[in-house]
Amino acid sequence: MQHIIDRFISYVTIDTESDPNSSSTPSTEKQWDLANKLVEELKAMGMQDVTIDENAYIMATLPSNVDHEVPTIGFVSHFDTTPDFTGANVKPQIIENYDGKDIILNAEQNIVLSPNYFEDLLLYKGQTIITTDGTTLLGADDKAGITEIMSAMEYLIQHPEIKHGKIRVGFTPDEEIGRGAHKFDVEKFGCDWAYTMDGSQIGELEYENFNAAGAKITFKGKSVHPGYAKGKMINSMLLANQFISSLPSNEVPEKTTDYEGFFHVHHLNGTLEETVLELIIRDHDKEIFEARKELIHTIANQINTQYAKQFGEDICIAEVKDQYYNMREKVEPVYHIVEIAEKAMKELNITPIIKPIRGGTDGSQLSYKGLPCPNIFAGGHNFHGKYEYVPVESMIKATEVIVKIAELTAYN
Repeated sequence: MQHIIDRFISYVTIDTESDPNSSSTPSTEKQWDLANKLVEELKAMGMQDVTIDENAYIMATLPSNVDHEVPTIGFVSHFDTTPDFTGANVKPQIIENYDGKDIILNAEQNIVLSPNYFEDLLLYKGQTIITTDGTTLLGADDKAGITEIMSAMEYLIQHPEIKHGKIRVGFTPDEEIGRGAHKFDVEKFGCDWAYTMDGSQIGELEYENFNAAGAKITFKGKSVHPGYAKGKMINSMLLANQFISSLPSNEVPEKTTDYEGFFHVHHLNGTLEETVLELIIRDHDKEIFEARKELIHTIANQINTQYAKQFGEDICIAEVKDQYYNMREKVEPVYHIVEIAEKAMKELNITPIIKPIRGGTDGSQLSYKGLPCPNIFAGGHNFHGKYEYVPVESMIKATEVIVKIAELTAYN
């Protein structure tokens, strides 16, 4: 257990926050710090064909140790962390034999990780839990996945009696800003299929995810002295409010679950003369997804019509761009790859939780690039914030799942 803890902590204490406003790959220079460390570790443990390209995409090979033909499989994780919350100066706390009670993350700031609010904590009573100190995220998304892949490869190298086919591993930058698979060379990776180790709770196994789009809506206004503004002033901030109020009020993340889609306003910045609203659009159903995007344009057109005479041109400009699609379409024709992962979990006494991802994954984009890629649990909870934690036992189990999948693929 200590070895996997040490490995995980060595990764999360390296700041790898990505930047959506950067056009480079990786989007931040500091991602190279962990990328280069991983390359050296892969070489040191005995992996073959270890490469890192000019965009920090890492690939490596564990050669087959059987003499019959076996599909080449891959395991993929990302090393960046979200820009939603700081990942600098992470100070992990290790809670041994968790007693099921509140965990004080930061006494000075009264930040408490409580099972009264985060009920999933009670699943891990008696286990070892790694938390934040309340001032940063942890980075289990997805350094837990990297830890598990590295540990599984090391274990297979050290135990050649476990038979497996050729295995490829891949680590990517910038997944958290939607670019993790953009420059991933699927042909170079050379796998029949792969798995991302990027899920949450132990047992999660996912091959469906949202169709996703992002929208940027710009509202124009007219500034006039407020004492003489009647019939003349147009407040762009109030137009943005009108737009938001026209969206379905119950179709937001905090009121939806399972297959239900949503609109999520995540940035709003404005002055009287110009306001910019940014939101994301999510739905598992392709037709409803298209209807959601159309609603954005419909509301914009309604506002433009309302102000056409007063403003003289479009006052509301809506830009909608697709981000990724539901990978179910690409995975279902090769569903046996999900069944192998399911069988691996069952053989390890893990109850598979097959459910849709309410988010995105490198696996979606990779599936559409020709590499079917379901998602497997990495063990962390409460990603993207100070309440993030990961049970060490879950990381150990995820490592065992990787090893078992490799073994089953060799004889399936």
